[in-house]
Amino acid sequence: MLDKLFIRWVLQPYWRLTRSQTLGVQGIVIDGSNKVLLVRHSYVRGWHLPGGGVERDENLEQALRRELLEESGIELTRKPCLHGIFSNFERSTGDHIAVYVVRDWTRVCAPSSGLEIIENKFFELESLPDGLIGGAKRRLFEVFDRHPLSSDW
Repeated sequence: MLDKLFIRWVLQPYWRLTRSQTLGVQGIVIDGSNKVLLVRHSYVRGWHLPGGGVERDENLEQALRRELLEESGIELTRKPCLHGIFSNFERSTGDHIAVYVVRDWTRVCAPSSGLEIIENKFFELESLPDGLIGGAKRRLFEVFDRHPLSSDW
């Protein structure tokens, strides 16, 4: 795990400079009380939707499944619903994020407390935490408050 994290920190800037496109996937994980799962990373500030990069040998759904299990101990029990694909050009030219709505899941293991994810927590929509990043906040408003879908993160 430490090797993977170190490689990501060292090589991520290089990948962003040399790849024309990057693709990530994130999930809006909703529990039975309509609370949403958010995570805090060790390497970037703020609260985020769980997710991460799509590897070369994965499709979007496989990447989502892997990331949710790694970051939160969550396993999908039904196919997730694609909410949209968003450009995150403020972060990096060519960066795109596919966002899924995940309502059918089970926690198969405790969230790993590791170097990458320092906190996992479900929040009520009326009590979202300070530091929730703008893109995640916009996606939640689109899903729950039916705001118009934007193409930008």
